[in-house]
Amino acid sequence: MTRTEKGPRDARWYLSLMSPNTKGDQFAWFDPTSLYINAAAFEDLTDDLMADLEGVAFDVVGGLDAMGFVLAAAIAARRKVGFLPIRKAGKLCVETDKVRFSNYSGRTQDMEMRLPAFAPGTRVLLVDQWIETGGTMEGAIELVERQQGTGIALVAIAMEDTPRAKLLRDRFTVVTAIKPGTRWQEECNAQTLSSFATSDPA
Repeated sequence: MTRTEKGPRDARWYLSLMSPNTKGDQFAWFDPTSLYINAAAFEDLTDDLMADLEGVAFDVVGGLDAMGFVLAAAIAARRKVGFLPIRKAGKLCVETDKVRFSNYSGRTQDMEMRLPAFAPGTRVLLVDQWIETGGTMEGAIELVERQQGTGIALVAIAMEDTPRAKLLRDRFTVVTAIKPGTRWQEECNAQTLSSFATSDPA
């Protein structure tokens, strides 16, 4: 399933380009880089996210290390606002604030944000590729709130229907490429896409 340069496109066609995890449970169940490298797919993904973000006000876009950097930078460029990397501990060469969190695999990690990153009252959009347990995103939210960021909204390609993820949907504006109530969401919850059966990295 592809988009032609001048013809119409199927809704969310680009999701079928994502690759399955082949390296075990220390990694997310899908890899979006085969989507990102396809220019038409990446453009349509960004178009859809920007359309769903219409009416959502934000002053800066925070991307979560590392796949969140890709989408966050694209959204920031489209909206003409700044991009803020939120990194795994030990990667930033400036003063930082640090938070400890438990990620989707149950491992405890530290995440950092520059200090100061923005003025109090700054509206922050947080972006990652995927939200399962919500632990990583919760860590980023804590860092933003410590610096008195406001109006927090969240973006991801996929967000599973887990109890902690539901709490995030209840608390924040959440925009995802995989929309709730669709067959894509059902496949996301099962952590496998039907397109994986014919996935070909070549």
